[in-house]
Amino acid sequence: MSVLAWRRPSLMPGFGLSVGYTVVYLSLIVLIPLSAVFIETSELGWGRFWDTVSAPRVVAALQTSFGASLIAATINAVFGLLVAWVLVRNPFPGRKLIDGLVDLPFALPTAVAGIALTAIYAPTGWIGQWLQPLGLQIGYQPAGIVVALIFIGLPFVVRTVQPILEDLDPEFEEAAVSLGANRWTTFRRVVLPELWPALLTGYALAFARGVGEYGSVIFIAGNMPMVSEIAPLLIVTKLEQFEYAEATAIAAAMLVLSFVILLCINGLQWWRTNRHAA
Repeated sequence: MSVLAWRRPSLMPGFGLSVGYTVVYLSLIVLIPLSAVFIETSELGWGRFWDTVSAPRVVAALQTSFGASLIAATINAVFGLLVAWVLVRNPFPGRKLIDGLVDLPFALPTAVAGIALTAIYAPTGWIGQWLQPLGLQIGYQPAGIVVALIFIGLPFVVRTVQPILEDLDPEFEEAAVSLGANRWTTFRRVVLPELWPALLTGYALAFARGVGEYGSVIFIAGNMPMVSEIAPLLIVTKLEQFEYAEATAIAAAMLVLSFVILLCINGLQWWRTNRHAA
């Protein structure tokens, strides 16, 4: 029998050609631009690169961006799961409308979201004017950054968890209750293991979106160096000053840190999935 007779038929016609197009497309859109960042950064040399990324203003901006993104993604993981649960398990009038509003941050221009949030949470805003006498200030503070990132990151968690909840048969929960499990035990031992991979995926997507967010943040952040300045804004500032190598150095640092954090999240997801399968 010839070698061709032993080959398994491809599920996709022209599979080899489609893979080639995929590699070329990803190279043009992702790999080559990312390579350009490191190539431009290499002009600095290791000494100047380290001096750039370890400068106090850069470190403070990176801490603000990554810290706010992690906090916002964690909040979205909790409340995004709650929103998805309500939309799937609790029929109520207007559910379709609420379900559609979840996608609003996807369609709304980020600058519009930033202006709207500033109008609400600024010291003279609709809500901010009531918080100001209590000593609470959200607008023009790091807390405002977290609020903006919660707004733009919530749909990622809801839309990744929602399909899994829809496919999860409520009979498993009913069986656990019939065996004497309380609500918390049922959720922790029956529901959460099924939702965990999707929840981590939504968490990673919300975090990744938050790290690179610019438009919805700069209006509400205040952009004060060492206080509420985000790393993307600092990169734009460097570019406006024609310091291209320094700008790409900050971008490269953000890229490496984001990759390490996402790798840890994916590793946790793989570990939980394999542990549950075992």
